[in-house]
Amino acid sequence: MCKLFSTVLRRDDMGNFYLVTPVEAGRIEVDDAPFTAVEVISEGNGEARAITFRTNLDHMVTAGPGHPIRVIDDAESGQPSPYVLVRDNLEALILRPQFYQLVEMAEERVEGDSTVFGVWSGGVFFKLGAVPTDGLA
Repeated sequence: MCKLFSTVLRRDDMGNFYLVTPVEAGRIEVDDAPFTAVEVISEGNGEARAITFRTNLDHMVTAGPGHPIRVIDDAESGQPSPYVLVRDNLEALILRPQFYQLVEMAEERVEGDSTVFGVWSGGVFFKLGAVPTDGLA
């Protein structure tokens, strides 16, 4: 039933979620993201790496230009919330164990006054986090 509903799920530019059928549309409440990334499959290394996510509804999504990874840090706790775009403005929350897998694959590079940690997939470098360069030993 969830897979069926996922095929008619839409998100508008205001961030509202709807189930849209040929006959009607109904607004629904989504706590965070409508999908979760429950598995990470990595092939290759460096800039040639391809990172594919399997969602809780068995969508297979390879991160790249059309399916970016983004990380939002909570202002109060500083905890990261990572997401990957699945389709049509709909994202999957990357669960903590899978995010730790990405962190293990991460490369670091200096950008301005920060050291950035990120992963390559589909020819794109996706930032997972950064720390100020000053004060590092």
